[in-house]
Amino acid sequence: MNKKDFDLRVNVIQKTFNDMRKIKCSTPKHEREIGEDIYPGGDIFTTEDGEFIDLEFQIDDFDEDELVKYIELAEALYEKHHKHVSIYIICPSTINVCMKECQIFSHADFTIKLACINEDPCDIILNIIKDKIKNSENLDSDDINALAMLPVKCQPEKRNYFLREYFKIINKLF
Repeated sequence: MNKKDFDLRVNVIQKTFNDMRKIKCSTPKHEREIGEDIYPGGDIFTTEDGEFIDLEFQIDDFDEDELVKYIELAEALYEKHHKHVSIYIICPSTINVCMKECQIFSHADFTIKLACINEDPCDIILNIIKDKIKNSENLDSDDINALAMLPVKCQPEKRNYFLREYFKIINKLF
């Protein structure tokens, strides 16, 4: 993750979730590896105190299965490092949040927060990628994978738009 992407995500964490902790770095891959059968998380960062922040863009309805996926991730990271884990989930206001706020009993020290915004996360991701291209920055494999997944993860009525944008970008790159 380049400096601009890092700063953008830190800004989202601070403004959306009011978390002003100093974020040291994007968590290295070897520190975030927790098992093949566990959801690997989104953008995971390490704070100055060695705690973890996972920033997620939720495009599907937020239900019991989604919550369990994030709890499993938090517990696995905590079990490996014994440091607090914060999972911050951003979703568009158009998805259904099927879970009520509740206390989760666990041996792990973690927090999960959900923020519904008026912007579609697919549009946000596409704009980040387009900005990289506009600024002559190289797209990494995560960018290409995110771009490829947009037509699958977006709202059904926007599928053709995201397919077209995907094809335009891929054709320019290759």
